[in-house]
Amino acid sequence: MATSQRTDTVETGASYIPQAPATAPPPFAERLLAPTGVRINGSRPWDIRVHDARVYSEALRRGSLGLGEAYMAGAWDSERLDETFARLLRHDLDDGLNHAAWLHFALAWLKDRLMNRQSRARAFSVGERHYDIGNDVYQAMLDPTMSYSCAYWLEADTLEAAQRAKLDLICRKLALSPGQRLLDIGCGWGGLAAYAAEHHGVEVVGITVSRRQAELGRERCRGLPVDIRVMDYRDLPAQVGGCFERVASVGMLEHVGVRNYRGYFDIARRMLADDGLFLLHTIGNSRTVPITDPWTDAYIFPNGKIPSARELTEGLEGPFIIEDWHNFGPDYDPTLMAWWQRFDAAWPALRPSYDDVFYRMWKYYLHASAGFFRSRQGQVWQLVLAKRGRPGVYRSMR
Repeated sequence: MATSQRTDTVETGASYIPQAPATAPPPFAERLLAPTGVRINGSRPWDIRVHDARVYSEALRRGSLGLGEAYMAGAWDSERLDETFARLLRHDLDDGLNHAAWLHFALAWLKDRLMNRQSRARAFSVGERHYDIGNDVYQAMLDPTMSYSCAYWLEADTLEAAQRAKLDLICRKLALSPGQRLLDIGCGWGGLAAYAAEHHGVEVVGITVSRRQAELGRERCRGLPVDIRVMDYRDLPAQVGGCFERVASVGMLEHVGVRNYRGYFDIARRMLADDGLFLLHTIGNSRTVPITDPWTDAYIFPNGKIPSARELTEGLEGPFIIEDWHNFGPDYDPTLMAWWQRFDAAWPALRPSYDDVFYRMWKYYLHASAGFFRSRQGQVWQLVLAKRGRPGVYRSMR
């Protein structure tokens, strides 16, 4: 697949910053970095090596978007990019950088306020631009279950074991039993659907906004009582209907958008039996932020939004009560680093289909994300939700 589809959102590429000799860092950059312990052109693995002096003006003018594009272009580097980001984000340097680029930040904020970026008309954009880039990338990077969400490392020492532990944890929290129907909102390549059907005897309907995910997911679930469909969650009542004893949504809420939370939770409630359980697995932010990171929005997850705890609880209050809230955010750090190691090892086989800009983009994405969770800005939440009238007491499990 041509990687021009991965870099056409913003004008960039390996030649976007002409090579200009690096000079001593400007005072504003040193002041910004001082609390973090990251130095420019230092000798430690997490220090930033600047190869092109225009990095400074791009970062100052366009914030994290300029910084990320400069990395994609090879204008700066770090031996331990994951640790660089962990140190920067522990001190919320993303706020400082985006506030310095105040005009770019203000325009992004205004765009979020004037439009519903996760509307029905935009529902499939993340599928087309992220999940449909090529199943070969994900097959190389992910474990055999094709789980593209945080693994559970409590008693695991490999990615494969940790992802199976996560799937088992979800099924145990939902108390799945043979004969039940499970609705999987955002089913990906069918990892949870296949596991639940094979190990717990349930019938599954899964939905995704990615055509390529659905194609491969159907192949992987062949012979199991699993029905995978390409559709927006807003079409569930009309196109699926019925009543499910259990509902799960793993790594999908990040694509819903805060202003759509009430509608999303109302639909989940309509699809759930009165005595049913709904497990919601989502990335969370330790604080409420007004906009999505501009680089991530442009290159990885268009129109995404990571919720804070306040945004999440405001959205679900009314449709559901919270039976359990489990945070294992630090587990995403080793998950992402395992994905990077697998992707990097597979790069020689992938390279004929993807260029070096894609490689640097993907490296930046995985390492910056690992730093996000290592810094504890990033959380991973599993909530078990129920209708208020559900009888009995729900017992938490780990």
